[in-house]
Formats: sequence, C-alpha cells, structure tokens
Amino acid sequence: MYSLKTFWRKVRNKISQKLIRMTRNSAIYPLLYRSWWHSRLHSSAGTNGTAYFAARPNPGAGIGHQMANWIAGLWFAKQFGLGFAHLPFSSDKWEDFFGFGRGEVSVEELASRGYRIVRLPLFNENNAEEVARVRDIIRSYGDKNVVFLAEQDQFYADQFGVMEELKQKFYAAPARRGEHLLYDEAYFNIAIHVRRGDIVAGQANKNPNLLMRWQSNDYFAKVLTNVIENLLTEKPVRIYLFSQGKPEDFADFNQFENVHFCLEMGAMDSFLHMVYADLLITSKSSFSYKPALLSNGIKVCPDNFWHGYPNSEDWILADDNGKFDGGRLREVVGEKQC
Repeated sequence: MYSLKTFWRKVRNKISQKLIRMTRNSAIYPLLYRSWWHSRLHSSAGTNGTAYFAARPNPGAGIGHQMANWIAGLWFAKQFGLGFAHLPFSSDKWEDFFGFGRGEVSVEELASRGYRIVRLPLFNENNAEEVARVRDIIRSYGDKNVVFLAEQDQFYADQFGVMEELKQKFYAAPARRGEHLLYDEAYFNIAIHVRRGDIVAGQANKNPNLLMRWQSNDYFAKVLTNVIENLLTEKPVRIYLFSQGKPEDFADFNQFENVHFCLEMGAMDSFLHMVYADLLITSKSSFSYKPALLSNGIKVCPDNFWHGYPNSEDWILADDNGKFDGGRLREVVGEKQC
C-alpha cells in the first residue's frame, strides 16, 4: 500500500509530465524550471562547488528503456564535465546483473551530504541553443555542491558512447559467477530476438509508437538465411529464438535446422544469452540493442533504428528487406576464427 508521500509524488509527476508534453516545443518550456531562472540571475557564479549529473531510470518502463536512461546520465555527465551520480533501477536484481552502482556515488548519498538536487529541462543533444541553455544553468551553480537531475527520459541517441564502461561493469559483476548458458562451445550459437508482446497489440489499435517497432517473421527469416549463407565456420550451427508466444507463431523458422524456441525463458536469462551469442540478430527494441552493446560477438542489426551503432566491423546493418553485406560477415567470422 502506497504511503501518502508516494501518492502525492506520483500526482506531481503526472502533472509535471503533462505540462512538459504541452509546452516542450514552445518558448515558455524552460520557464517551468527553477534552474533556468537561477541561470538568469546568477550568470557569474564562482567555481568552488562540486557538481554531479544523474538520470533516473524510468520505473514504469522495460529494462531496456531503464538502461537507456541510466546510460544517458553517464554520457551527459562526461559531456558536461561533471561527476556521475547513480540512481537505482526499479529492481535490485537488474542492478546486480549489470554491476551498476558499484564504485559509484549515489544521489541519495550526495543528498545526505547536503548536495542540492537541481532539475534540468529536457534538451535536444543536437540543438546547440538548448545545449547552451543547459551549460548556462550548470555554470550558474558553479559555487554550490549540486546534483543536476535530467528530466525523465532525456534522450541520448548514440548509446554506444559509453559501451566500454558498460562492458567493464557487466563482466566484472559478481552476478557472472555461477551463471548457466544453454550454449555449447562446440557449436556456432546464433541468437535472434523477435520483438512481440506489446507490439502485437499495437498492430490492432494502430499505436504509431508500436507500429514503428514492428518487424515481421519474414524479415528475421531473411536475415537468418543471409547469415547462414555467408557464415564460413567449421562449427555446426545452433539457432536460439527469443520472443513471446507459441512455437506455431514462428512457423517461418521451421525451414532452418537446429532451431530452439526460447519463448518461456525469463527476461534476465534471455538477455544473458543474447549477450553471449556468437552472433546476435537484434530487433527494433532496446531489449536486444542493450545486449548488443555488451556483446563481444557479431551483431546484425536493423539499420532503421532510433539508436546509433558504432563504426565497427562486428556491427553489421541489415536493410528493411533483411539484406546486408555478406562479404563483411565472412571477413569478421574469418578474423574471429584465426
């Protein structure tokens, strides 16, 4: 049962989010924030304070979305030359799984030490005027100890900018001890994530946010066919399909040998298997994009996606028809086998 304090916080958040949606693209939007007014009145503050940046993982969102929020916090802390302050996920199990929070100062700890929490307005990272506005705000608190808190769901497109930091945390996490995988090292293990669940309902009610995430079974079957045709490996191939539904929903994959449908596997185990696959075929979903960021294997990803991809040989982009550079795949597989 929620406390009265929690109830009013939820009410305030709903009102705040509604105001943001109504005003985000108008000139009055930054005026909603005390921090903007502060920057107008204290443009020449000193520099003897200490500042951190944090972004709250959206507690009502999926784990891929929450991870995107946390990554944005780490990235923008670096861009603004600030320390990074940790805010926890909605689940301690996922925190431990990723190794997040270890070796990081928390917002809660900083607040207990007298640091002031300062909310920042949303900004477009590619809009110089909006970024300059944030820098002005940060500069105006230069003589104070503060934690700058990004507005909920502050967007950062190229999430691979902190990929190495994510890998270091993930592979060093105590959670790696004792984990069990279905994979056999004698095989070349291919993982496919076919996003279903919420986006299936989105096709019926024509939700535009979910429609843009839809990819048919045919798309994944074509990508998989191209992968197998260009996979110059001496190992036999095993295919693991991660999704929701029943095996009969994926009849398109019966044409392939050694397919294992992982439809009842939990989210954490599915995520783990995608990370450790020799080759991962992602969908238009944060839930497979994030394992790709942690993976040391080969990634084949849809080129039409809202997050960016690193310019690296082991990241291969497929068009909407499932076509990609097969020569590049042959070359990468050859290098990894040497």
